[in-house]
Amino acid sequence: MASRVRESIVECMKEAQHDFSGDGDGNDNDLRCEALQTLATMTKISPQNRNLVAQTDGGVASLLALSKSSASPQNVRTLALSVLFNLSLNPNLKHSLAQNDTVSHLISLVQSPHHSPESAKLAASFLCSLAMLDKNKAKFGVAGTLQDEKNGLIQVLVKAVSGPWSPASHHLLSTLAELVQFHGNCTLAVRAGAVPALIAVAESAEGEDLAGTSLVILGLLARFEEGLNELKRTDRVVARMVGILKSGCFLSKEGAAEILLRLFDDSHKCLRDATELPDFLSALAEISVGGSGRARDKASLLMKKLMDANLY
Repeated sequence: MASRVRESIVECMKEAQHDFSGDGDGNDNDLRCEALQTLATMTKISPQNRNLVAQTDGGVASLLALSKSSASPQNVRTLALSVLFNLSLNPNLKHSLAQNDTVSHLISLVQSPHHSPESAKLAASFLCSLAMLDKNKAKFGVAGTLQDEKNGLIQVLVKAVSGPWSPASHHLLSTLAELVQFHGNCTLAVRAGAVPALIAVAESAEGEDLAGTSLVILGLLARFEEGLNELKRTDRVVARMVGILKSGCFLSKEGAAEILLRLFDDSHKCLRDATELPDFLSALAEISVGGSGRARDKASLLMKKLMDANLY
């Protein structure tokens, strides 16, 4: 069985590579698409098949070339990218797939309005998958586009989440959440304007998952001095977090409570600002009764800080 699977993968790779010069007819493209679709199906749920594709001589390089080639039809580029994304799900392949030119290509797919929404979503998913590996986090923080190395991934991600919602938005936020776990990337994100951009997403009506993820990222940024200072400089930040405590989803409430805890630990003024808000105590009471377990724990910590400060 294993030998037949390997033979099938090798045959599909040959079909995908066939007549890559672009001189073939439409039938060649149909055969190429069929081969790539088979590879995408085989690698979608099988880690072993992903390893077999990666071990095929020249396989990854060919898939990358197909995903980038302007001579290839859009469906060929998308299918090749889909197979590469599947490969990235294997932890042992994440580091080798995170080459500078590959990251630059993925950034360009996310950044350019000329690419299809499906390609942008796949590219964002691919970036997020690669960013999950700790060894890739620092490398990705300084990765730039092929055209402009100063236009790095962090800056592109912040700019993208600041714009209109797209099918790739959640994956872009998830990628940013992975990258800001590294201190250097946190600094880059704050300098790129991540704090106001993320607060805007958290307060928007684009979707609960986007709002919740944005607040998770803000909580990660608040672990470091740069992020916490930027939050404290934000206009009405305490009132805005309390507003999310009142009306946000469970994940948003947890995120807002975490940010308030960090603000209170660092600033007596923020603590006093909260006591002047008529909705603050009622918001804590609602979370204590009907919130998630983590939100209830954070609400209890917030109440304890208020009592210890003797501000009521």
